[in-house]
Amino acid sequence: MSDWTWEYEGYDPTAERLRESLCTLGNGYFATRGAAPECRAGLVHYPGTYVAGCYNRLESTVAGRHAVNEDLVNLPNWLLLRFRVRRAGGAWCPWFSPDTSALLDYRHVLDLRRATLTRTLRFRDDDVGVLGVRQTRLVHMRDPHLAALRTVFTPEDWSGEIEIQSCLDGDVINGNVHRYRALNGSHLTRVRTGAQEPDTVWLSCRTSASGIGVAMAARTVVAGRSAASSELRPARRRAVHRLVVPIAPGRPVDVEKTVALFTSRDTAISDPLEAALDRVSTAGGISELLDSHVAAWERLWRRADIQVPGRAGRVLRLHLFHVLQTLSPHTADLDVGVPARGLHGEAYRGHVFWDELFVLPYLNLHFPEVSRALLNYRYRRLPRACRTAAVIGRAGAMYPWQSGSDGREETQVWHLNPHSGRWLPDHSRLQHHVGSAVAYNVWQYCEATGDTEYLHTKGAEMLLQIARFWADLADFDPGTGRYRIRGVVGPDEYHDGYPGATTPGLDDNTYTNVTAAWVLTRALDLLRRLPAWRREELFERVRLGGDELPKWEEVSRRLRVPFHQGVISQFEGYGDLAELDWDAYRARYGSIRRLDRILEAEGDTVTRYKASKQADVLMLGYLFSPAELRDLFRRLGYELDDDVWRRTVDYYLQRTSHGSTLSGLVHGLVLARARRAEAWKYVQEALEADIADIQGGTTGEGIHLGAMAGTLDLVQRGLTGLETREDALWLDPVPLPALSEYGFSLRYRGHWGVAVRRRRGQLEIGVPDSEESPIRVVLADRAVTVAPGETCTLDLPAS
Repeated sequence: MSDWTWEYEGYDPTAERLRESLCTLGNGYFATRGAAPECRAGLVHYPGTYVAGCYNRLESTVAGRHAVNEDLVNLPNWLLLRFRVRRAGGAWCPWFSPDTSALLDYRHVLDLRRATLTRTLRFRDDDVGVLGVRQTRLVHMRDPHLAALRTVFTPEDWSGEIEIQSCLDGDVINGNVHRYRALNGSHLTRVRTGAQEPDTVWLSCRTSASGIGVAMAARTVVAGRSAASSELRPARRRAVHRLVVPIAPGRPVDVEKTVALFTSRDTAISDPLEAALDRVSTAGGISELLDSHVAAWERLWRRADIQVPGRAGRVLRLHLFHVLQTLSPHTADLDVGVPARGLHGEAYRGHVFWDELFVLPYLNLHFPEVSRALLNYRYRRLPRACRTAAVIGRAGAMYPWQSGSDGREETQVWHLNPHSGRWLPDHSRLQHHVGSAVAYNVWQYCEATGDTEYLHTKGAEMLLQIARFWADLADFDPGTGRYRIRGVVGPDEYHDGYPGATTPGLDDNTYTNVTAAWVLTRALDLLRRLPAWRREELFERVRLGGDELPKWEEVSRRLRVPFHQGVISQFEGYGDLAELDWDAYRARYGSIRRLDRILEAEGDTVTRYKASKQADVLMLGYLFSPAELRDLFRRLGYELDDDVWRRTVDYYLQRTSHGSTLSGLVHGLVLARARRAEAWKYVQEALEADIADIQGGTTGEGIHLGAMAGTLDLVQRGLTGLETREDALWLDPVPLPALSEYGFSLRYRGHWGVAVRRRRGQLEIGVPDSEESPIRVVLADRAVTVAPGETCTLDLPAS
């Protein structure tokens, strides 16, 4: 197995959905799971296809309650291609299926460099003999509307015929997530099919509520020879092209299926069906498509590849591959956000959470045009966020915890606990800290790229409206002389209220308060930097009064941060909760990642205990460097020295169940920055989270995009201590023996391909030759300037 391939030997029905997710192919516009082409959706297989931003809203009745959910829609299955064989003069054998046929060999190879999935198999039919099959598929990276499947059938010591049915299947629903099974999943309506002689079938449909038109056209040909018969069979919800082809040893049958996909959201078309038929009719053959597809991926790898030796490097490259399939340069032309589970499945209903917080730091320095597009998704929904805040009587912008098509709150009101079978109220919409994540991403993008035009316009509007929300939400408490933010939920998510309380929400969640103070501080800094005319324009556009700013200043310095037992409290009252017998629960259940579900099934509640699902307070150490975090606390009137932070880290390490794939990632980076030996344990967990499916089945419902991108950021930013500020690259490398060598390139301030490499106790910075200005690089003990065409080698202190 090379550094560029992932291989799966044998057929294991129990692992099929995991492999389908990890073998998904996409191009940023759409993606298709790595399902067996001959199988329709069922308990084992799930051939899903998803277009970025294609949502639909449905009503359901669940446990006697009315529910409305918006989902990323599973579109018609273009992949379907089934086959059966017969000897000359004999009867047709059953249709091939890996679940029922006698498999002799079965293997998948995911080629990351070429972005192809190849399946090879051999099976025996007692009435015919052995047939070998080799299938290669791609979802085209140069032309985002095309996909292709090539299948070569090779008989061993027998002759006869093979029947192939190449289909477009519109009889699909959203059914990838078992716990959603009680919800309405029928999103497609007005399904029509047709044919265009001699070799093309088509299918069109609409989403039932959002009215998005979808069209596919499939051209299927037998390369280099003629079929004995060829018949186009449009049916009610399925378009079929049936071919019968003679087959014999030395005369393999090579079938090429090329598909075009368009929706009514696409630009520069008049009709999706017309566009699909036109595109598929002019597309080249498989070899030509493969060449241009591989060339497009070669360009991506030049801009983004990361070099780390060993298994860690292989996993990081796989993570990067899936990030680029979800958020490619094609994303820059779309109105989409960061789907938490990629375009790889239906978990979280394809919604956008705060995951761009873990994705944009990497993209900013490789594909800034994609970062800007993702920020524009938030900007277009700023008016909705302002209306949402106004509904609860607050100023500014309150972004939703879960976002979809139009920016309204998509978080479900009820969720199912599969351990108990009960539907429980869901209060996660109180995670207002998502607004701080949006502001953080705006600031970091502009710092990394120098895009002051964006910062002074769209970025400023978002930043100011989010700051305004925090200033209005904070209430002054005369008893403490502090401002307090009440009734929220932090990143932890286990604690959505106090034990026995009749209303949800917590007071003074530290992560929420500190990031709110940061947002207010950055907003005030920005206003001071702006030219007077632009400041006046902004004040007028967002209707911001100068009398609001003194309160912003005051709140940014006097927000409350609770402490207990010499550590930072996760929220006010955390120290009063009961301790959990962690060893007893681990002994009883093994994995306790979803401790909340376990306790609820026992008739208990996790809100009674000092137990967190994932990093909460420690998220501050993920977002901010130690120096910046100390300055933030000092601005708030608190001293945060190394001892307090160390005790805080140790305290929550012992009380976190890591029920989120993001948790290991955050702990790994925080511990690496603190130069702690146990950092590698958590880094490993982050690397293996999806590959090993550590959450027990969730990866089959879609990869965890934030965690995958976060591991790339862990190397790029965490291990190097990289910050982009004050028009310089700031570096403070940390030792992590298991990842002591690495290399990557950055796109920074007009320079394409700034090379950063660490090896043998040295850090190399190479700037490609160009007409751009030199780059200033700042380390803890020195500053250097690297001119274009030069490489600077810096000796690092011994670990």
